[in-house]
Amino acid sequence: MDDSGDPQRLKLLSYNIQSGIDTQRYRQYLTQSWKQVLPHRERLLNLDRIAAVIHGYDIVGLQEVDSGSLRSGFVDQTQYLARQAAFPYWYRQVNRSLGKLAQNSNGLVSRLRPSDVTEYKLPGLPGRGVIVCNFGGTSGLTVCIMHLALGRRARLRQVAFIRELVSNLPHVVVMGDLNFGCDSEEMRVLTESGRLTQPACQMNTFPSWRPIRKIDHILVSDSLQVENAKVVEYPLSDHLPIGIDVIIPSSMRLAA
Repeated sequence: MDDSGDPQRLKLLSYNIQSGIDTQRYRQYLTQSWKQVLPHRERLLNLDRIAAVIHGYDIVGLQEVDSGSLRSGFVDQTQYLARQAAFPYWYRQVNRSLGKLAQNSNGLVSRLRPSDVTEYKLPGLPGRGVIVCNFGGTSGLTVCIMHLALGRRARLRQVAFIRELVSNLPHVVVMGDLNFGCDSEEMRVLTESGRLTQPACQMNTFPSWRPIRKIDHILVSDSLQVENAKVVEYPLSDHLPIGIDVIIPSSMRLAA
């Protein structure tokens, strides 16, 4: 951050990339299911398209990333996207390792240097986690990236864990494929204190070819000003990415 005293605008994006699979119809979940376990040459081409989308952002949270297995051609997709989109900092959290067959992960790519990155396993069956990344220490900006469970009971335990995790942090962004809608009990758990708000609940993200559900979210603490909340119309996965601009107060110092 510069010393001009002016607020800084950060562009944030959350994207479930479905391990680089370009799904465009429901039937492709069946006809292209082999792509979940075997490599194919179109995957890298699609990752290059995704890199072009995320290039214009400062901090990107990724879900359903493969960290280097047979299906990805042993490519760590978070690292690949960071390099292709010229992000100097990246981090990946492996949540479900199937050895050489699949490495299901969350990912972070950033143009700002994190002051620290911590990963947590979420309650419920193994395979879900959250990346917690601080910029400027715990008094700066905290970005949490996650992919929550499909089952409602597990999700309720997970959002309770997240709420407790961020309860004493001053400036928080919670992002990811949360697998619940804006009117759900899970959303009420996260927002009932009034500290976290969801700026774009009217914008659906899934499925990407005909969005009818909003299950991807970016929630922001009330200490931060948000502009340009939007769904990004690039159907390169079965989810559409969502983006926001966060206005960082001039008093907050972030490592760059």
